[in-house]
Amino acid sequence: MPIRAVRGFKDVLPDEIELWHRVESIARGVFNAFGLKEIRIPLLEKTEVFARSIGELTDIVEKEMYTFIDRSGDSLTLRPEATAGLVRAVNEHKLFAQSPVLKLFTTGPMFRHERPQKGRLRQFHQINVEVMGTKAPFSDTEVIWMAWDILEKLGLKDLRLEINSLGCPACMPMYRDNLKEYLEGVFQHLCPDCQRRSKINPLRVFDCKNEACRKIMAKAPLNREYLCTECADHMEKVLAFLKTLDIPFVINPYLVRGLDYYVMTTFEIVSPDLGAQSTVAAGGRYDGLLKALGGPDLPGVGMAIGVDRLLLLLEKDKKGPSIDLFIAALGPKAGKEVIPWIKHWRRQGLAVQMSYEEKGLKAQMKQAGRVGACYVLIVGEDELDKKQVVVRDMMTRDQHEVPVDDVISAVERLVSA
Repeated sequence: MPIRAVRGFKDVLPDEIELWHRVESIARGVFNAFGLKEIRIPLLEKTEVFARSIGELTDIVEKEMYTFIDRSGDSLTLRPEATAGLVRAVNEHKLFAQSPVLKLFTTGPMFRHERPQKGRLRQFHQINVEVMGTKAPFSDTEVIWMAWDILEKLGLKDLRLEINSLGCPACMPMYRDNLKEYLEGVFQHLCPDCQRRSKINPLRVFDCKNEACRKIMAKAPLNREYLCTECADHMEKVLAFLKTLDIPFVINPYLVRGLDYYVMTTFEIVSPDLGAQSTVAAGGRYDGLLKALGGPDLPGVGMAIGVDRLLLLLEKDKKGPSIDLFIAALGPKAGKEVIPWIKHWRRQGLAVQMSYEEKGLKAQMKQAGRVGACYVLIVGEDELDKKQVVVRDMMTRDQHEVPVDDVISAVERLVSA
């Protein structure tokens, strides 16, 4: 019996990789325009990085992390998200001393032991942006703008930006106390998970997918009624910038995030085409996180795009592997003649293939079709004797002769047209 991939872990196959490259290329182009620099961080971190930042009583830390004791006796965890590890790196290498405002991005896999389903894998991939060193409302807007810009450039439609303010350490405690009081009154009607959350992390009750709990939380007090002047003013400015940029939004007073480090602005960009797992991008402000991990008290805001879910939306655009030119060389003389041509074209950046084995024309044309060749160059001994080779357009099926002396430039003109 063949060995299969671990449940919830997925191979990225050759016919899928072009979409990955397209997403990554567009994201990098946007980040370059916004002045971000790339950082690459380890997949493994000390467990305390996530326990101290995400929150020990969150579902991620309590139930979903891949944690183990290594041979040195240290507790290590495969990263369930990127922000905490990136902030740890910023602090460890004192990157905050290099610039008053740090604008960084990173990409790669994250790991959570959840029940695998469409759009939610145990190894999933994210594109992350973090802006540290400023509390200016426009930095919140700019982070949202980057996510929106990437998704628009990928051609996605019907997206919805939902946004909320969670408040700050000055106004959040009063709201939490009032929410706890409300939850105590409906405690017996909550599901077991929400009964536990209501005592230790009441905001998480808003995340529950249980229909009975959702109805109860629809009548719960909302944090917007408790926002201090600073938080309310901050949110008004963020929304005003979004209007200036013509980015449509919906204020969702029930929106919370599953990580304890979020304060003030929080947001999600959702798609109606993804079903239950509808969030494509999400993020928010995390002032105080750098300090919680032993660094200076610097503000920060960030976002993550879920690449796996994004690719589900782009599946309709998926194309198989394609190459510019396939050379059907007929006979050993032709096979030897075309090698310098291939060398030249590949150096020019063209994707060129030919058969390793000697095959007839019919078999080679089938092979050209399988690899997605745009053009086929037919070169046999007869063609070489006549000094005229044949170029065939695989889309239109038209073909014409090209002089051998002009074949290199003729192919380049065709491919670049």
